[in-house]
Amino acid sequence: MDVIMDAADPLFLDAVYAKLSPGWMGADRSDMTRQFISLYLIVLLGGTMLYLFFSGLDWFFIFDRTYMKHPKILKDQVRREMGVALASIPLMSLLTAFVFLAEVRGYSKLRDEVGSWQEEAAGIGLFLVFTDFWIYWIHRGLHHPLVYPTIHKTHHLWKVPTPWASHAFHPLDGFAQSTPYHLFVFLHPMNKLVYLVMFVFVNCWTISIHDGYFVSKDGFLNSCAHHSEHHLHFTCNYGQYFTLWDRMFGTHKSPDFANLDPKSHVKAS
Repeated sequence: MDVIMDAADPLFLDAVYAKLSPGWMGADRSDMTRQFISLYLIVLLGGTMLYLFFSGLDWFFIFDRTYMKHPKILKDQVRREMGVALASIPLMSLLTAFVFLAEVRGYSKLRDEVGSWQEEAAGIGLFLVFTDFWIYWIHRGLHHPLVYPTIHKTHHLWKVPTPWASHAFHPLDGFAQSTPYHLFVFLHPMNKLVYLVMFVFVNCWTISIHDGYFVSKDGFLNSCAHHSEHHLHFTCNYGQYFTLWDRMFGTHKSPDFANLDPKSHVKAS
């Protein structure tokens, strides 16, 4: 994240801090308080823009609007999904800023150097497998009766989600499921720009598994079809990218495409 902060400092942050705190934060870019405030604002604004932009693109160009006639769609659902997401992003950003501060201050294994394409590809593959494994268990844990009612139930209000539901969850839920992304770079080296790209990718993937566009039938990808079954049945398909861990630990459910087809429910209703 220091890549973005280094670009933002000369563009406008230096001027802002020089005006607001000329003798303290305005004079020292490495000041920890300044770095935390900068990171929080970057994550807050960037996360909000990313959510609105990519969910909007999906809503207008990919999402099948037939779903809006589905009997399980709630009244004012899109407005409610957006409201929950936009209310949660500030707290998620605050928690995330603490992790990014540790990364910026050199405690992670993020690096400026770019390895060979084989090294970078292997790192991306390991990132996907590592994060998918831990998100599987975190997500499954969020369905425990002691946790689900207060934290994860918010996200399951949307039995038939739209792209706007992608970030519509309790802030502790969202942060908990993001922790493997952060943990990875404290355990394994990764180029800073590659990490930023993966950070954007996982957010876009989260949007894509809520948009009703079934890019995968029942293979190794945990696409929207599998995640739609999760929203309907709760106790299956906890994975993020792959079906591997669901298959391995007995929680895989093959998509029922006839039932998932919104047109069948619209006709029936």
